Amino acid sequence: MNIHQILTPLRQNHVIAYPTEAVFGLGCNPLSESAVQKLLDLKHRPIEKGLILIAPELRFLRPFIDETALTPTHWQRLTAHYDRPTTWVVPAHRNTPAFLTGKFNSIAIRLCTHPAVAAICRQANMALTSTSANLSGLPPCKTADEVRSQFGAFFPVLDEAVGNAHRPSEIRDIFTQQILRQG
Repeated sequence: MNIHQILTPLRQNHVIAYPTEAVFGLGCNPLSESAVQKLLDLKHRPIEKGLILIAPELRFLRPFIDETALTPTHWQRLTAHYDRPTTWVVPAHRNTPAFLTGKFNSIAIRLCTHPAVAAICRQANMALTSTSANLSGLPPCKTADEVRSQFGAFFPVLDEAVGNAHRPSEIRDIFTQQILRQG
């Protein structure tokens, strides 16, 4: 599928696959509980774990963040450019749905500059949920063909290449900078 074709299933609250910095991601409309449930079912992922949200610009992520808890230093961390993809765990806005945060009062967010992610978010006018595109026990997909091999020939996948990162994003706490997942 091309960028225009992938928007239809996304807007219909289906799960889509798209390239990110290192691997293909599975994502959906983060405000659709039914779409998020489809994603969790597909991945056999417990809701308690929470999900990552990605977008090319903060304007898509701000509604999910408790901005009152962040200082200028935290905003600088969040918006800085790093050598590797970096996801930040930040305080969640009180209106952020529990189906996104899981058992936490925080949300994991990443500014993603991959052109495909940027195009999807801007054209759909939303952030995306993001988890690696792979079935439980299998390695994350690095090509659209691998996604179709694992999820079926008709799964909505954007036919573009992943970025040059060698590993999925590092996850860090915005306050302590503690690494929660090595990148």
